[in-house]
Amino acid sequence: MPRLLLISILNIAIVLTLAACKSENEKPMASQETAQSSESTSNSDPVDGDWLIYHLSAEPATLNPITATDAYEGTVNNGKIYETLIERNNETLELEPLLAESWEVSEDKLKYTFKIREGIKWHDGTPFTSEDVVFSYKSIMNPKVDSPQLRAYFQEIRDVKAIDDLTVEFTYARPYFLALEFCGGMPIVPKHIFDKGDFNTNPAGRSPIGTGPYKFDRWTTGRDIVIEKNPDYWGEKPNLNKIVFKIITDNTVAFQILKREELDVSALTPIQWERQTETASFQENYDKLSYFTPNYSYIGWNSKRPFFADKTVRTALTHLVDRELILNKILYDLGAIVTNPFYINSPEYDKSIEPYPYDPKKAEELLKEAGWVDSDGDGIRDKDGVKFAFEFLIPGGSETGEKIATILKEELDKMGIQMDIRKTEWAVFTSRLMDRNFDAVTLAWSMGIESDPYQIWSSTQAESGSNFVGFENEEADKLIVEARTEFDREKREQLYKRFAEIVHEEQPYTFLFCRKSTVAVNKRFENVTVYPVGIDPVEWHVPLPLQLYSE
Repeated sequence: MPRLLLISILNIAIVLTLAACKSENEKPMASQETAQSSESTSNSDPVDGDWLIYHLSAEPATLNPITATDAYEGTVNNGKIYETLIERNNETLELEPLLAESWEVSEDKLKYTFKIREGIKWHDGTPFTSEDVVFSYKSIMNPKVDSPQLRAYFQEIRDVKAIDDLTVEFTYARPYFLALEFCGGMPIVPKHIFDKGDFNTNPAGRSPIGTGPYKFDRWTTGRDIVIEKNPDYWGEKPNLNKIVFKIITDNTVAFQILKREELDVSALTPIQWERQTETASFQENYDKLSYFTPNYSYIGWNSKRPFFADKTVRTALTHLVDRELILNKILYDLGAIVTNPFYINSPEYDKSIEPYPYDPKKAEELLKEAGWVDSDGDGIRDKDGVKFAFEFLIPGGSETGEKIATILKEELDKMGIQMDIRKTEWAVFTSRLMDRNFDAVTLAWSMGIESDPYQIWSSTQAESGSNFVGFENEEADKLIVEARTEFDREKREQLYKRFAEIVHEEQPYTFLFCRKSTVAVNKRFENVTVYPVGIDPVEWHVPLPLQLYSE
């Protein structure tokens, strides 16, 4: 399901592996730069055994897929512990059956009926039925459940009912162009586990029970999350016995552990990719993979703060961000500058919108125009008795985020604006976003190739959804709603391009980059394929002579 998910700006590479869906119409931004072919690297018959040690750069707040808001939960859960009714084929990108063996869509595109496979069981042995699907939908729509980011996608559904144990029907109030993908990709949790007590604090948030090829083993806070092969899986069983998600928030530390071969898969920072992985020993042990996936990074300005309430000020600040310098010197050109909230390779992205240039003189003019001047001579601009002094929030361990913040701070100091950099651990960071307790922030969104901007940009999501910066625009709201019921893609593209113009004019975000994913994978793994949306470790295997771990 292509919902938008929060990620640290530094950690795009590793959490975007199959984190978002893409359209078959996509054209790649650039050829994949890999140390191996993007075709499968398998050169022996698959055998069972061995573990995968996978670097997780931030700890999920929960493993409950309905209340989770970050992509780290999905890295652990998606396609491994939890499954959905349908999925996209890695290679063809077509929607295919998963828990559902088939589906039907009514001519008026209001009814979606799924036939569930027989014999599927939850990991505790309880049969999976249509009642689990109905319960999951009702939980998402329950205002007492912490899932506003999901409710945004299902508000057009009028009813979900179990026709029988293996048939479930979704009825929409009006057509929605992503209806099949969203109802078929809806997170599903076990009713018999979650219908007891408070849904938000259910223990299964720490010890999930799914239907997938891997079962939850343990979660040691601050250390690791371990999943193991499900011997009773209904489908094709994976070859790897375990996947260990090792939580290491400091990417420099993670890189040292990677070089000791104590990690099998890890994101590489730009400087690691460009300068620190050229040794003979590293190249002997690891393949380096790079590829584009749907994402963009940004600086978000909280419009409820007096400094950022005026679009003139927000535009001035964008003129103080030297994106060319950051892309070249910090990211080593592993990305592309973006200007609007769609994936840069999608037809919805408006390439005619040029980025505001780095221009301190223009920024100063705009600040004066907005009334922010140093009226008392203390070196800090002020307006109506308010000092232009704010806090810039970044996730701890985000080296790239910290470098961007440092560059921006230097520019603001010259302009008479005081900016303090505040680093927090990921759980605290996301909590402050949800509470709107921040001034400015740098982050990234993982998204689908064909996405619905409602979750992030609708004014209805400003109080409790993912519209953290409080963006509100009446015309933008109308365009978002109209596009949701427009099935003609070309017409929808035109609506979205007008929407993108509004966002560009308002500058609620300073859009930064579509980052290229850069990953290192230990060479002992075979069947490592770079798909249009990344890599899929569930498919990998290790030849017997190269296996390192046993039960």
